[in-house]
Amino acid sequence: MSLDLAPDRARTPLSPNALRKIVRSFADEPDQWIHKVRLATDDRWYERLEASEDHEVWLISWLPGQSTGFHDHGGSRGAFTVALGELEELSLPSPDQGLLIRRLPAGSDRAFGPDYVHDVRNTTTGPAVTLHAYSPPLSEMSHYDLRAGGLVRTSVEGPEQW
Repeated sequence: MSLDLAPDRARTPLSPNALRKIVRSFADEPDQWIHKVRLATDDRWYERLEASEDHEVWLISWLPGQSTGFHDHGGSRGAFTVALGELEELSLPSPDQGLLIRRLPAGSDRAFGPDYVHDVRNTTTGPAVTLHAYSPPLSEMSHYDLRAGGLVRTSVEGPEQW
C-alpha cells in the first residue's frame, strides 16, 4: 500500500508572478485572441479564453469611460496586462497611505495577492484591451464604494452574473 503524497495542484493557487507570466504569454500571441475582441458601448466586453482547475484567463475590452469600480477577486490571486491602449488603476494599499493612481500603458502588467482591491478604468479617448488570469478561478467578486472612511462593500456577485 502506498500513499500519494503529491500536492493537490487544483488546491494550490498559482502565484501572482506565475499568473503574470501567463498573461504576458497570451499578450505575446495576439493572433490567438485579437479576432475575438468586441467593443461594447453598454459595458466592458469580456470572454474567458482558458479555464483549468487551477487558473483561468479572460480577455476584456474597454471603451473610453468604462471602469470596473472598486472590486476584489473573491480570494483569488491575479494578474493582468494591457495588450492595447492605456488604462488607469486606483488602489488603496493601506488606510494610512491614501489613494494610489497608476497609469498603465500598453505592455504594462500588474500582479496581486488574494486580498487586493482596485478600480481599473479607461480614462483615455481610445479603446483598450487587457488579458487577465486568476487562480484559483474566480468564484465571486465583491464591489465597494470609496467613502471618506475607506472602502465599504456594496455587493457580491458570482459566476452566474458574468
